[in-house]
Amino acid sequence: QVQLAESGGGLVQAGGSLRLSCAASGRVEIPYAMGWFRQAPGREREFVAAIRWPESETAYEDSVKGRFTISGDSAKKTVYLQMNALKPEDTAIYYCALDWTINYVSRDPRWSGVQGTQVIVSS
Repeated sequence: QVQLAESGGGLVQAGGSLRLSCAASGRVEIPYAMGWFRQAPGREREFVAAIRWPESETAYEDSVKGRFTISGDSAKKTVYLQMNALKPEDTAIYYCALDWTINYVSRDPRWSGVQGTQVIVSS
């Protein structure tokens, strides 16, 4: 059983920055991928970014490229999402996810956070 706990969300003005964190607990062994997806009210869940170890391969949704950076520590089973130049359309609940590959994380991850962390970007 793997559990994921997100943190770091908040309220920020457009153009501001936030850093999200996610820590995994349970049996997790390399290779694996961790990432983020988000869901805004009335909208479908959207993949945001992911990273896979040991390659440190990354992937981003087009709208966040150049603004968001995913990183982490595979030994600590922790992933971060540095979000810069935030826009009101980034407002959503952000959930952490974990699976074997980036493809699985981006589509239908085996493990995902339950509560997520709320990000609100005011205009």
